[in-house]
Amino acid sequence: MEATRVGIAEAAKRLSELVNRAAYGGERFVLTSRGRPKAALIPLEDLGILEEKDLTRKLAALEKAKAVSERIKAEREARGIQDVDSVEILREIRQERIDEVTSVR
Repeated sequence: MEATRVGIAEAAKRLSELVNRAAYGGERFVLTSRGRPKAALIPLEDLGILEEKDLTRKLAALEKAKAVSERIKAEREARGIQDVDSVEILREIRQERIDEVTSVR
């Protein structure tokens, strides 16, 4: 089903009607401003489908990121590369600077 384009000013005047057409008739509306799409008015069922697809996409991206992380971890272990603790490195750098400053005095 193709969405019907409606100007925002017109949609404001007919909001109740458009909401009912979306809710009970399953119609979709693209709200436009100066002829350009700005928002959509869709049935709640369609929103649920979109949210489910979005969640599925996000979960797939998370799984892909986990797989990449595991591959990197395995590759680092295979090459004997140790993990770097950036917090510990910063502590060491700070301590070295403190030592330099206090030894100058």
